[in-house]
Amino acid sequence: MAPKRTTVRDLRRQNRSTLLSTLFFDGPLSRYELSGLSGLSAATVSNVTAELVEDGLVVEAGSVDSDGGRPRVLLRVNPAFGHVVGVDVGETGVKVELFDLGLRQLGAADHALSVGSPGAVASLIASSVRDVVAAAGVPGSTVLGVGIGVPGTVEQGATAVVHAPTIGWDAVRLEELIRSAGGTWPLYVENGAKTQGQAEMWFGAGRGARHVVIALIGSGVGAAVVADGDVYRGATSSAGEWGHTTIVYGGRPCRCGALGCLEAYVGAEGILDRYRKARGRSAPDLLAGDDEQSAVAALIAAAAHSKTAARVLEETAGYLGAGIANLVNLFNPERIVLGGWAGLALGAHQLDAIVAATRAHALRHPYDQTTLTVGHFGPDAVAVGAATLPVAALLEGAADPRKPATRTADIA
Repeated sequence: MAPKRTTVRDLRRQNRSTLLSTLFFDGPLSRYELSGLSGLSAATVSNVTAELVEDGLVVEAGSVDSDGGRPRVLLRVNPAFGHVVGVDVGETGVKVELFDLGLRQLGAADHALSVGSPGAVASLIASSVRDVVAAAGVPGSTVLGVGIGVPGTVEQGATAVVHAPTIGWDAVRLEELIRSAGGTWPLYVENGAKTQGQAEMWFGAGRGARHVVIALIGSGVGAAVVADGDVYRGATSSAGEWGHTTIVYGGRPCRCGALGCLEAYVGAEGILDRYRKARGRSAPDLLAGDDEQSAVAALIAAAAHSKTAARVLEETAGYLGAGIANLVNLFNPERIVLGGWAGLALGAHQLDAIVAATRAHALRHPYDQTTLTVGHFGPDAVAVGAATLPVAALLEGAADPRKPATRTADIA
């Protein structure tokens, strides 16, 4: 196959993308600083930034003194250029959040929903996005795109296809359903663990590293594997289903239909079920609240005076550490980020035990090269990460992603 020729238009788009991305992550910056960070010539920086300012993508942000010369004007990405929406489709509800281009939250809605019918979820997403945008007083025409994080795997193509057996979704064309429900925005659908991973890589505990695994522990379990700065997807975009790797041969039944999956031991549902079976029928149930988050918090609190709760948490830390050791041995990351609402709760109380179990099960040399840390994002991690999907399209294309109207996610 003959190599693709690079045209002047390709080079111009690449330069715009380079400068816009640099300003987004490291701005505000002067044109002099942009030249040094990007490796582009001063003339190229001057010409391209002039175009970006004219397009409204970049604005001036004050000035700084220079060495003996006139002050240097600082530039930044214009937060008012447009708006993005992040949607977190969870197993018990749908969260919708509106942001400006600086990812400052302008509005949010949280709907309890037992995820079942894909059509019902699509309708809720479409109506909730419209409601949140209207409530914030933002013109609908300024929405650059809607990013959606979903459970299960997402097969990327002309339209995203969601495979989520744990919630009964089989080859669901979510984008098409949202369009049928009146959604007219550019749509970007991705696995929830991968959107959380992008949030941590851009703004959180993964920032600055090139080889990272972001582990998501919530009702389910997943991971985003970042290799040399890029998320590894696999042949059909299903890579990262860490929760469905086998931790115990012939072990507990998992929601996916297999036995012994990691998710059946360290996912919130698995933890709570293990506790309830361990305490026996005669012992009082120490778990308060109807939702999983309240129950996990109660279990952690009960460990101070309940031997059963303490033992379940100790075993959970062991299982989780063994699972993380598998990530260390397989991917040799420089950093592992433990996230998700259950991951943060476990990390706050069991981090030393999780680290010890990881050390005991991992190969010594790759273990010595990695660090294990807790994520920076809480319950909003998936929604924030989803909102970065249309931002990424803007930065990579350096043009308005509202044209064309339909795009699929491409994390980088």
